[in-house]
Amino acid sequence: FNELQRRYGPRGLVVLGFPCNQFGHQENATNEEILQSLEHVRPGNGYKPNFTLFEKCDVNGKDAHPLFTFLKEALPFPHDDPSSLMTNPQYIIWSPVRRNDISWNFEKFLIGPDGVPFKRYSRHFETIKIQDDIEFITLLSFISCALLS
Repeated sequence: FNELQRRYGPRGLVVLGFPCNQFGHQENATNEEILQSLEHVRPGNGYKPNFTLFEKCDVNGKDAHPLFTFLKEALPFPHDDPSSLMTNPQYIIWSPVRRNDISWNFEKFLIGPDGVPFKRYSRHFETIKIQDDIEFITLLSFISCALLS
């Protein structure tokens, strides 16, 4: 995420991170501990996010953050893994469960400069490869501006 923010931040990309503890209780640290953990444990080596990292929130169920409710309605499944589902019911700790729920940590969403959700990526999609879509929507945005000018 840092690399995408470094490369494309000057062109208007804003990376936002939302820690969540709904997937196997893997993010059980407090909000304050999360930054320390990133810096010293995982990934460690002094890592500091160069993007906005929000407080922990729910992304599924009745208490889901409104942003994720909106994104999941707009993009009901990851484009690279349209059949992805939570495979182990013991990890489903929210209700109600919906087909468009985020299935695990590190799902990603790309939103265009017009605020319209563009693409959803599974946790298996390598983050840096999103750059191809960033380039594409940047070009589309440039063409749209040129046509409107």
